Amino acid sequence: MAFVNYTTNNLAVKVVYYGPGLSGKTTNLRYIYFKLDAASRGDLVCLETDTERTFFFDLLPIKAGLIGDFKVHFQLLTVPGQVFYEASRKSVLKGSDGIIFVADSQIPLLDANLESFDGLRRNLLEQDVDLNQVPLVFQYNKRDLEHLIPVETFNNLLNPRRLPFIEAAALNGQGVFETLHEIAKITIPAVREKVLGDKLKPDQKEIAEKRMDEYIEREDQRRREMKDARVDVEFAPPESAAPVKVHKIKIKHPDEIEKEIERLAREFTSKK
Repeated sequence: MAFVNYTTNNLAVKVVYYGPGLSGKTTNLRYIYFKLDAASRGDLVCLETDTERTFFFDLLPIKAGLIGDFKVHFQLLTVPGQVFYEASRKSVLKGSDGIIFVADSQIPLLDANLESFDGLRRNLLEQDVDLNQVPLVFQYNKRDLEHLIPVETFNNLLNPRRLPFIEAAALNGQGVFETLHEIAKITIPAVREKVLGDKLKPDQKEIAEKRMDEYIEREDQRRREMKDARVDVEFAPPESAAPVKVHKIKIKHPDEIEKEIERLAREFTSKK
């Protein structure tokens, strides 16, 4: 559930990017970090142990308007895709307000996508959470490659409810902000209801969605107007060097991930 600081009137909405290894989860966060104005985002954070240097999660707080009198910050996180990081994924998922499932569109990886989505459902059930009750957006990534899984196949196997889905090529930014936009639109009303105890009326929901649309449009316009050549470079994949500063935090054991996430949320929402 969203972390609320009633002293500073800050509210952190937790959105988790979930999917198989190397599907593009971290690439999404790096692209968002690189493109957003520094005033609109916080640090990109990586937790690592003494023996593991794999990304356990990335935390990217983004300012995103108001819910009532509360300043809203999206905290974007990724889970490790490798199957042997199951405990880490469970820790990152706990208390999530919305989930983006990043699927790899390459045909040989269909089974990996299905296995990962089944793991998502299973991990949530172990926390007594029904996936059908969680705001969820699908991103079908790597659509710029050849030999792709058809979107219709993805929807039939992963998304029979026809929830929002975006075709993306996150490496080059295609669909990255569109995906973030979609999860914001469906997460904000749910968080508002949980935190403030009220449900948006149809006209209020329309106003809230319009404000979010205006926020995204302002950011799109700002990016279009930026003259800095850096914003036009091809974005580097997560396993190679990229012009993005990552703040690393050492932890002793993966079991500490959940506590560290809460500490970071507390620290960020304490700022005025």
